[in-house]
Amino acid sequence: MNPRSAVNICTCASLALAISWAAFGQSSGSALKPPTIDQSLEMYSVSSPKISPDGTRVIYEQTRTNWDANTFETDLWIADVGTRERHLLSATGHSCNSAEWSPDGKWIAFASDRPGALPKSPEGKRQLWIMPANGGEAQQLTKMEKGVGGFVWAPDSQRIAFSAEAPEPKTMKDRKESFGDYQVIHADYEMSHLWLIDLPKVNVAGRASAAPEPKELTKEDTFSVEEFSFSPDGEKIAFSAKKDPDLISEGSKDIYFMALSDGKVKKIVDTPGPDSDPKWSPNGKQIAYVTSNGAKYFFYANQKIAVVNADSGTPRVVSDAFDEDAELLRWSPEGIYFSGLQKMSSALYLLDPQNAKLKKIQMPGSEVAAQFNFSKDFKQVTYRGAGANQYAEIFAGEIQNGAPKKLTAAGEQESGFTVAKRQVVRWKSEDGTEIEGVLYEPADFSSSKKYPLLVVIHGGPTGIDMPLLNADRYYPIERFVAKGALILRPNYRGSAGYGEKFRALNVRNLGVGDYADVISGVDYLISQGFVDKDRVGSMGWSEGGYISAFITTSSDRFKAVSVGAGISDWMTYYANTDITPFTPQYLRATPWDDPEVYRVTSPISYISKAKTPTLIQHGGSDHRVPIANGFELRQALEDHGVPVKMVVYDGFGHPINKPRQQRAVMEENENWFAHYIWGDPLAPSLTPRPSEKKDEKGAAAK
Repeated sequence: MNPRSAVNICTCASLALAISWAAFGQSSGSALKPPTIDQSLEMYSVSSPKISPDGTRVIYEQTRTNWDANTFETDLWIADVGTRERHLLSATGHSCNSAEWSPDGKWIAFASDRPGALPKSPEGKRQLWIMPANGGEAQQLTKMEKGVGGFVWAPDSQRIAFSAEAPEPKTMKDRKESFGDYQVIHADYEMSHLWLIDLPKVNVAGRASAAPEPKELTKEDTFSVEEFSFSPDGEKIAFSAKKDPDLISEGSKDIYFMALSDGKVKKIVDTPGPDSDPKWSPNGKQIAYVTSNGAKYFFYANQKIAVVNADSGTPRVVSDAFDEDAELLRWSPEGIYFSGLQKMSSALYLLDPQNAKLKKIQMPGSEVAAQFNFSKDFKQVTYRGAGANQYAEIFAGEIQNGAPKKLTAAGEQESGFTVAKRQVVRWKSEDGTEIEGVLYEPADFSSSKKYPLLVVIHGGPTGIDMPLLNADRYYPIERFVAKGALILRPNYRGSAGYGEKFRALNVRNLGVGDYADVISGVDYLISQGFVDKDRVGSMGWSEGGYISAFITTSSDRFKAVSVGAGISDWMTYYANTDITPFTPQYLRATPWDDPEVYRVTSPISYISKAKTPTLIQHGGSDHRVPIANGFELRQALEDHGVPVKMVVYDGFGHPINKPRQQRAVMEENENWFAHYIWGDPLAPSLTPRPSEKKDEKGAAAK
């Protein structure tokens, strides 16, 4: 439920993956099985490709599961576009990410939380590092007290701008010394500002000198910096900033301009709603940026691309022809590149800023393509792509020839297992709105049989489900399918990809219309004759947990429900969340001004109808959907004699983002639905695992 607005390489090493792939495969004579929960959690994904300026190499991120440290980590890999050979670059046991090639192709900058090499480096903070592009030792550039945010190379490849919070001021240190730690709400803000650092000098032997101290470019207490970019001549920086870093201040984000020669800051875009992500035109005279174009209710309005003169002027929206969020990428000599969703596909588009004409760039075999990155001459592109029933991979190739090369093989992880077949299904909701979803079927599906049906509901509400292969998280979907269930993942009203009007269909209708979309999908599948109407369940996280809570309190047709970090009462949510604008955007009122709309859209209002056994899972420190919502639903169900179990993951916020606790989340769901859908015994608690021995590669022995 984020606002829709909104970044170590070491010595090159050829290391084995942290996962024992032999443990994943099945013997040639045995029947294929679904992955265990641990195997699902150990599957890696690839993302964030960055192509070298000459288009010959691609750096990308690959996840790794570290059971010992109980964390998901990110490594950097590099692939040769011509030979497709790839190897690991980072081997620290810490995350390394956000790699960026220098414009001259000689350096790679990246961020890492690895132990610092500079004196007085703060422990565990994300710092900026660089290494020679042709291999060599990485060198730490920064030792910022609170770590660094995003960063951008200057066109001359000699400087890097980055964002970071300033060190804690003496006044705050003195306050803590006198009174201890406490927080003043909406007052104790730590602003993020721009900094500039020069690259170390390299002598004739190739040795780099000590990193220079960075220079703080902005110091104002009136804004907090977010996205930024250099002008083509490297003499100016355009950036977006909002009045403070609070999520509730998203609507105050505007576009600013700074000349490095004098350090003066000028606001050049000041429209209502968020304006973000500035990109310069090739001649440096204009700036493209993403805008809500003054929309009051920008949480579900299209995010558009606008253009403004760099020396200020009247902005001009140029992407009205695209009825979805436009993700601005780069401004090339041929036009503005952006990516975006269209139903269950995503693609690259080229926009002519003069006449607003659009051209879709075909990426054969990748109906879902995103995270595009370009070579210096814009002739080569890399991206993350996949087709239906495929695992997302990294691709690269010429933009125009339509024959990109697949550089990774992440999909091979699924080759030793049974995998559900995904297909798109469509049905009409109660009010006639067409809804799409993804139906998961077992490989031996027969329309003459009757199957249990489990509905898995995405969050957002502006999320979207697509018919792609993914490693299971939160819900052991492949195991449910292998056990004999069908899975429906509905893109209910409000989902991204279907245009602004569709996203607005749950305005002042949250839960009510969403519930109708889910129930109508269940009814549609039952009408096809292959669903056992007496064995239907629902689960979801965040907004998906909210809709599942609505099902718990509004229907007796489901045998089991799992509510993950879900809303039970919008008034409770509004008064406690860190993103208070959410409900005034969607319900068009505060609970004090219109308590009725908060009542009819809150699952707790229908608690007297509740009969369905419900599992509640919630992070103990969740500020997005505060845990009071979970406690309120649990107490109400208990008071009404409805079977309920609540599991609290202490110390976690909205996501449960560590492997051991994700294991617990998945096993709790498997236990719950195995009992209520299949009749297996309900285990009162999870069975602890014995310590697993590790081989020398760090892989769990099986």
